[in-house]
Amino acid sequence: MNLAVSPPGIAPPVANYVHAVVSEAPSRLLHTSGVVPVSPDGSVSDDIGDQASTVWANLQAILADAKMAVDDIVSVTTYVVAGEDLRPVMAARDTALGDHHAASTLVTVPELAQSTWRLEVAIIAAC
Repeated sequence: MNLAVSPPGIAPPVANYVHAVVSEAPSRLLHTSGVVPVSPDGSVSDDIGDQASTVWANLQAILADAKMAVDDIVSVTTYVVAGEDLRPVMAARDTALGDHHAASTLVTVPELAQSTWRLEVAIIAAC
């Protein structure tokens, strides 16, 4: 069981996330590596929105293989190359998460490991 925490004594989140998530023990935990925008066929789109959708499709495949679901995500860390439009990145995350809220951090970076990658996302899930 995961419990969203956004206390009334602090400013509300500025987007579709919560300040913290409490996972009750015992839980199965999943920690992903940074998941990159490479499609199953090895291709990488030039479009940041397509890349974000690919990352979330890859994350959903990882969750399914671990016998988990999007609702089990407790934390999302997103790395985006500085200067990229964040709106399609956040829209893809919001579409993937639906009504589920997780703790979330977004960091802009000068570059990622491959020059064609515009974002990378790591999650922690618990069930």
